[in-house]
Amino acid sequence: MPGIRYVLGGNGSNGIDCSSYTQAVFRSMGISLPRTAAAQWSTGRAVSRRDLRAGDLVFFNTLRHTFSHVGIYIGDDTFIHANSGSGRVKQNKLSEKYYSSRFVNA
Repeated sequence: MPGIRYVLGGNGSNGIDCSSYTQAVFRSMGISLPRTAAAQWSTGRAVSRRDLRAGDLVFFNTLRHTFSHVGIYIGDDTFIHANSGSGRVKQNKLSEKYYSSRFVNA
């Protein structure tokens, strides 16, 4: 799904947002997730940053409220997410200043 266009609230072929991206990826593996980042947070159990494994969801405070952004950790300090800034699905490092300062939990 890399390269798919970002659309706030999007969840289809015209574009997706962060939580619809994670929802679609997990659905393809037979796992049901709720629609929003906040609801996805409340579905699982917390994992510390040092214990992250590929497939864990990572949550950020990007809109001045907790759990306003979500991505999927893929290993090596990297996560993939639908990004509003670039307007597409992309990879970033958790250690990047922007994401590191906004990381909430996993």
